[in-house]
Amino acid sequence: MSRIGKKPIELPSGVEIVKGEDSITVKGPKGTLTKHLNKEMIVNIESNEITIERPSDKKDHRSLHGTTRTVIANMIEGVTKGFERNLELVGVGYRAAKQGEKLVLSVGYSHPVEIIAEQGLEIEVPTQTKITVKGIDKEKVGALAANIRSVREPEPYKGKGIKYENEKILRKEGKTSKK
Repeated sequence: MSRIGKKPIELPSGVEIVKGEDSITVKGPKGTLTKHLNKEMIVNIESNEITIERPSDKKDHRSLHGTTRTVIANMIEGVTKGFERNLELVGVGYRAAKQGEKLVLSVGYSHPVEIIAEQGLEIEVPTQTKITVKGIDKEKVGALAANIRSVREPEPYKGKGIKYENEKILRKEGKTSKK
C-alpha cells in the first residue's frame, strides 16, 4: 500500500472541488486549477476530506496512487497559498530587471535576454540579483524557474550564473601551475 497515496487530503474552508470523468477542478481564493487524471484512479470526495484508492495492485496503479494524491494536494495548496520559487544571480555585472511584463537578464552575453511569463504566473525582481517566480500551479512555477535558470546555469569553477536560492553548487579546483 502506498504510504503517501493512502493519506487523506484535508479540504480547507473556501475551497471547492469538482470531479469530472477524467479531470478534477479545484476553485479557491487565489484561482481555479484543472488537471486531467487517470480514469482508473478512484477519487472519493467527502464533506471535508478527499481519499484516493487504486483499483488493483498492478504496478501501474501502484505508481499512480501516490502521484494522484500529491497532484491533488498540490492543486489545493496552490489555490489557497500559492507557490513561489526564488532565484539568485551570482557574478560581476549580472543583473535582472523588470520592464513591463518582461524579465530582462544581463548575464554576460552580448545582448540582454528577455523572458515573458505565461498567463497565471508572476515574476518579481526585489533586487537586481534576486528573482521570484509566483503562481498557483506548482508545475508551471517550477518550469518557468528552470527556464530562467537555463539562461546561464551556474558553472563549477567560480559559481557564476543563475541558481536557486538554497542550491549548493559543487565547486571544482582550478588548474594549478607547476613551479
